[in-house]
Amino acid sequence: MGVRLRRNLLTSLAVAAVAMAVGTTLAQAEGKPDGNGRSATQRAVPADQASGRSALAVSAEVSRASASIQKRIADHVRDNGTRYTFGAYADAVSGKVVVETDAPAEVVSSLVGPHRGMVEVRRQAVTDNFSRRDDVPAYWGGAGITDTPGLPHCSAGYTVQNSSGARFMVTAGHCFGNGTNAFTELGGRYFGTAFGNGLPSQDMVLLGGESYGSFIYVGGVNSSTGHHVASAGNPVVGFTNYCHSGRTTGEHCGHTVNSVNGIVCTSSGCKSPVMVWTGGVLTQGGDSGSPVYALSVSGTDKHIRGHNIAASGNTRYAELWSRVQARFGVSIVT
Repeated sequence: MGVRLRRNLLTSLAVAAVAMAVGTTLAQAEGKPDGNGRSATQRAVPADQASGRSALAVSAEVSRASASIQKRIADHVRDNGTRYTFGAYADAVSGKVVVETDAPAEVVSSLVGPHRGMVEVRRQAVTDNFSRRDDVPAYWGGAGITDTPGLPHCSAGYTVQNSSGARFMVTAGHCFGNGTNAFTELGGRYFGTAFGNGLPSQDMVLLGGESYGSFIYVGGVNSSTGHHVASAGNPVVGFTNYCHSGRTTGEHCGHTVNSVNGIVCTSSGCKSPVMVWTGGVLTQGGDSGSPVYALSVSGTDKHIRGHNIAASGNTRYAELWSRVQARFGVSIVT
């Protein structure tokens, strides 16, 4: 997903804006100094108003073209998912409709339609102002999470919900003990509080208390792109193109599941049965808790199979989705 709306962040910004507006109104009523020796009622007129220039406006024709193209883009993303990113607007300076996108020419042509002569296409991706290691609510799987902001620790897995609809994030149990607060790796935002830890026999824990979305991060370690989670189930032994997505190594595919009946015993205890996988770019420290998944045919939807918990040489171990589902009585959020 290239463009991602974050309700909590937008709500915070809106509240801040209201607070600023209220503060300004009160200051004007009370005649308080503004810090420059002037009373609020004597403040200078903003430069954009003092210039005497009329606001620029696009022609009605360009405005209609922009509205038409924006609707086409929204319909395309709704029907085809977020494989490509888009930004479109009527530019009052150039007098054209600007379309910024990384979509191929044939897709752009279908979206621009009969308005081609009024459009300036800019070939560039549109990204969100957040990233895998600096996530914001609603939180996604594959994000960097920690018990000490600024220090790498573990990765978020995927979002689940209970029968009441309450949402939680799954991660590895050895990452957070019960009652421990998790934060985003960068930014130090509260990510949730751990509970229901399954150790020593089940390496899983839930994080709750925040907003969690139905996406997991894809791409590199600083990616701001997420793909939709479509389902969850156990892996098929012998399949050779499973993927993982974590804060240390990013997203990689080409993994083969060798067994779903393995056992792994570490300092945190013995876990069984677990998924055993090999092949491809392997997980590293900090990828614990990261999701293991299968791709849809299109590659844009992800099908959860479990989450990473342990490593040995060229072998990796992961908890199975069915064990998470059974322990917590949850379903996958899609």
